[in-house]
Amino acid sequence: MQRQLRTFQYSGKSPGKRLLITGAVHGDEFEPIAAVRRLIDLFQNRDPQVSTFAGHVTLVPIVNESAFLRGHRCGSDGLDLARTCPGREDGSETEQTAWLLSQLIRQADYYIDLHTGGTELAVYPLSGYSLHRNTAVLDVQRRMARAFNLPVIWGTTPDLQGRSLSVARDANVPAIYCEYLGSASCSPLGVEACTDGCLGVMVELEMLHRTPPASQIRYHVEDDTPESGHMQVCNPSPVTGYFDTAVRLGDSVRQGDLLGTVVAMDGTRTPVMADQQGLVIVLRTFPRVSAGQSVCVVMPTGQQVPA
Repeated sequence: MQRQLRTFQYSGKSPGKRLLITGAVHGDEFEPIAAVRRLIDLFQNRDPQVSTFAGHVTLVPIVNESAFLRGHRCGSDGLDLARTCPGREDGSETEQTAWLLSQLIRQADYYIDLHTGGTELAVYPLSGYSLHRNTAVLDVQRRMARAFNLPVIWGTTPDLQGRSLSVARDANVPAIYCEYLGSASCSPLGVEACTDGCLGVMVELEMLHRTPPASQIRYHVEDDTPESGHMQVCNPSPVTGYFDTAVRLGDSVRQGDLLGTVVAMDGTRTPVMADQQGLVIVLRTFPRVSAGQSVCVVMPTGQQVPA
């Protein structure tokens, strides 16, 4: 059966650029769903905040419906949508969904992909982008990330494949992703921040008139080392067991600091040490961990971009 994405589309009073905003590329990320639903309400009800917007906005609250209905990161075929793009029109459910999402991205002028740490991780509020080799695209992405106005901005390698942002990269569509907590919850502050962030980007893109809020940005880091931005490979657990954390989200750590201890089934305790100095931006909050799974991501803070 051919799959479809449930999209909500709105056109402004004057023509302009096309913005795509998506949530729930992973089925266990809930702040994005609520934020996109809030945006739908604003546009549907012609709220004064958006009544004079220009251009065209496409909103997808739940990209990965199969995974959402399972309450998992991935759908029943076991594929991670954010590793499957651009997908296949005649493929499995995740491959078809990735193909449909890729079509929407290629039709857009700008793209915002909203995420969280899902069921097992928490992510310090951040906006991110790939260090696109087209300097004009890169400049717009930097502006979009700043306008989203979360505490951390992280530019990372453009070479990661299979993601929504890699489709945007190949199509030269300026794109950012945003992360806000997770841990199988839905933070009201996260919903508000994601909603306001999307509206802030619209202001930056001259699709909306609104007074910008005070800046919340604390760090703006660009890191083009291989695998930067690949959160699932950082500080892997050496064994399967119970992860007992020794740090908190947002802590500053030095290389070699203790991040936590994994207690194996036989009671053996194995420490996990920070692989670099920086800021703890991702932390495992679901204690059960399998060997090789990330327990923590440390973002190097020594490569800050001038404000």
